[in-house]
Amino acid sequence: MIHQYRGGVIKLRGGDEPFPLRATISGAIEGYERLEFSKALECIWGLISAADKYIVEQAPWKLAKDAGAAEQLDTVLANVYNALRVVTVLAAPVLPDSCARIWKLLGFTTAVEDERMGALEDGPDVDTRTIPAVEPVFPRLDMKVTIDKLNELEQQEGERQAVLLGKTVEEPKPADEGAAIPLSPEITIDDFVKVDLRVGEVKFAERVKGADKLLHLKVDIGEAEPRTIVAGIALVYEPEKLVGRKVVIVANLAPRKLRGIESRGMIVAASLEGGKPVLAGFLEHAPIGARLK
Repeated sequence: MIHQYRGGVIKLRGGDEPFPLRATISGAIEGYERLEFSKALECIWGLISAADKYIVEQAPWKLAKDAGAAEQLDTVLANVYNALRVVTVLAAPVLPDSCARIWKLLGFTTAVEDERMGALEDGPDVDTRTIPAVEPVFPRLDMKVTIDKLNELEQQEGERQAVLLGKTVEEPKPADEGAAIPLSPEITIDDFVKVDLRVGEVKFAERVKGADKLLHLKVDIGEAEPRTIVAGIALVYEPEKLVGRKVVIVANLAPRKLRGIESRGMIVAASLEGGKPVLAGFLEHAPIGARLK
């Protein structure tokens, strides 16, 4: 808004302070000194919430359209700018990289870690400041890449901790080496017969919007209408190639909603360690609706 309404130059005006800056600064400093980081962050985020509410109430986008509200607009922008200045310095010990980028976007040429928290209440030492071009501080992440990276980091951290504890780190075996997968706890025949497995035929298949791994299927198991089932197999199976294929489903599973679609059953597939799911199927004729025993 500083760029849009004021050409990138902010007037750092004095006057009444609408935010609890003093309480925020002292509360954050006290939290850090006592190593109570969550309390320090609560103070900082309280100021963020106050600034956010202030923006909504003052509506600078409306003030910008009123020629008679120019001074009020300058005051609103300056107040929010000052709050963000304080937040950036206070949050820097916890978010060093992000706060360093925000500090530069606020027009400062010094390092944010060089700022003294106790001197924040003094306010800016200049009347105006020029703001550089806006850049995203938190770029949008690719979900799949991010999850893969998180899994990789989790494995590395597990290995690091194992070394610290004196444990031997075993190299993971590829899925095709036939490594035995531990069995689930034993059940009785009474437990097994509660699971109703049926032969079904896929009549319709499409991808679920906004979900890379999910397919929306309609499966005929001999009922009046095909069942709607949401299955996490979209990375392995193309929807058009599933139509007409016979599958095994758990027919008496309680319905649940996935991405707003009620799934009434579950497709049975082999779960390979480190590999992709493989749908259960039949080499010989199996009529639709037949029960597996």
